Amino acid sequence: MPERAGRAPAESVQPPEAPEEVTRPVQRPSVPPDDGPPTTPIDRVPEPAEPAGPAGGGTENAGSLVRSSGMIAIASLVSRVTGFLRNLAIVAVLGFAVVNDSYTISNTLPNIVYELLLGGVLTSVMIPVLVRAQAEDPDGGERFTRRLLTVVGVALLLATLLAMAAAPLLTRLYLGSGDGGEANPALATAFAWLLLPQIFFYGIGALLGAILNSKQVFGPFAWAPVLNNVVVLGVLAVYALVPGEISADPVRMGDPKLLVLGLGTTLGIVVQAAVLIPFMRRIGFSYRPVWGWDPRLSLAGGMALWIVGYVLVGQAGYIVTTRVAAAADGGSVATYMNAWLLLQVPYGVLGVSLLTALMPRMSRAAAQGDTDQVVTDLSLGARLSTVGLVPIAAVMTAFGGALGTALFSVGAGSGDGAARLGETVAWSAFGLLPYAVTMLQMRVFYAMTDSRTPTLIQVGMVGVKIPLLLACPLLLPPGQVVLGLAAANSLSFVGGALIGQWLLRRRLGRVRSVEVLRCLVKVTAASGAAAAIAWGLTRLAEPAIADWPVVAQAWTLLLGGTLIALPLAVAGMRLLKVAELDAVFRRLARR
Repeated sequence: MPERAGRAPAESVQPPEAPEEVTRPVQRPSVPPDDGPPTTPIDRVPEPAEPAGPAGGGTENAGSLVRSSGMIAIASLVSRVTGFLRNLAIVAVLGFAVVNDSYTISNTLPNIVYELLLGGVLTSVMIPVLVRAQAEDPDGGERFTRRLLTVVGVALLLATLLAMAAAPLLTRLYLGSGDGGEANPALATAFAWLLLPQIFFYGIGALLGAILNSKQVFGPFAWAPVLNNVVVLGVLAVYALVPGEISADPVRMGDPKLLVLGLGTTLGIVVQAAVLIPFMRRIGFSYRPVWGWDPRLSLAGGMALWIVGYVLVGQAGYIVTTRVAAAADGGSVATYMNAWLLLQVPYGVLGVSLLTALMPRMSRAAAQGDTDQVVTDLSLGARLSTVGLVPIAAVMTAFGGALGTALFSVGAGSGDGAARLGETVAWSAFGLLPYAVTMLQMRVFYAMTDSRTPTLIQVGMVGVKIPLLLACPLLLPPGQVVLGLAAANSLSFVGGALIGQWLLRRRLGRVRSVEVLRCLVKVTAASGAAAAIAWGLTRLAEPAIADWPVVAQAWTLLLGGTLIALPLAVAGMRLLKVAELDAVFRRLARR
């Protein structure tokens, strides 16, 4: 589902390494430095690297990108771990009863409204616009940035107030009448009034993050969600200590536990945005409102409309997916969603990190009319995504069943349901790299201030996916429909990657597809062979652990297979001379 990829429809990839950087104090040049983010204190930036050579993207480019994305990957990993702990704590404190269902639905609403209105706009449109202003304006784009903050802030405030006024309608849209007993519309509405203010702070935080990223400062925005997770964990601890229970009949807005949970969750998003302010000051930015319009805002507005279309088209595919899954058999929707979330973990750690590091570089190159550098970053991103994601996809394919059982055969999860979830992961893992490449291709278009083409690519993907989704219940028994849905989703990414590459070739000329395919063939061969060997060895070991508990068997097979497959894949890539590994190894050596 590209539709949710995005907390920015967005995310990305790279070869060998740069000389030691010389740092200097930040100044406000008319054209900002054109290489990677600072690896030393935030108020210092590296001198520009030597231009990349024409062939492989240059060792400097790869080294810089590995440094940038490596830090972001660590932050993303920590964020996902703390987020997982937060979700466990929510279940531990709220259980699976009416309160949790109502809270979860209401806490999803800010994300839905935010994504629909401004989420993709802020991350995909604003960075290219900001980079162009920094390059073109005598003041380095400072006045334009202040004007942008003013306009977006007012728009976010209005959107938040409208959403809060429509809270009863929004909750009933997603809950219906609530007669099923799974959630309480009145309680969900009460939570929504406390949680919908997140829209404003989500948007301001995203815009501040875009400004920092455009200045090659990636760390604060990457780590801010960790602080949000810590705040919510603290809020849940306070909630558990407050006596009494939340009343669902009648719902009381003054209920202490309701206020602690609702306002505390919103506080986490407030902190996530506010923590960026000191770093804005460190790059020399001081906010004072600037009213009025700028023609470049019209350009951003036009791009924004296309991104809203992107989200809406994606939602059409999502609706068909959930309806087909719900009609198949019980648990298919949850199985599909959890399988998708598992696939998002390696992409979120590796793909998103690379895209975050690449976006300002590509935007700057596009603003300067440097098509060769845009193509270099595109090729580099695709190749590093291949090296990072294909071995993981191979392990997920070979050990998907063990993965599902290991993670989900606890508590209320049944062994059969967990195993089916693992099968769903295995059937869809081949789409991990095409998904990452598609997101990267879309970022190239956004860097060229073209948001129309990504929406058309989305139309193509959904057009491929919906017929496949509708065919699943006709071709598969009910218990396997979810496997077909997951495979159809991944096939849509394959189609999206092919469409995107064709359109980029028409737009940019030679896009160095051959070197990407060469890398893909080598990495796939090494990873496939490694996963097959690991699977065979674990099959030989199964009789020795046959008497163990099911979950223990699953963890043993999963960890054993992974520890065999990944080193073998790396060895195979070295044997096949996959040069893109050099940047990673050199970075590790320097660490």
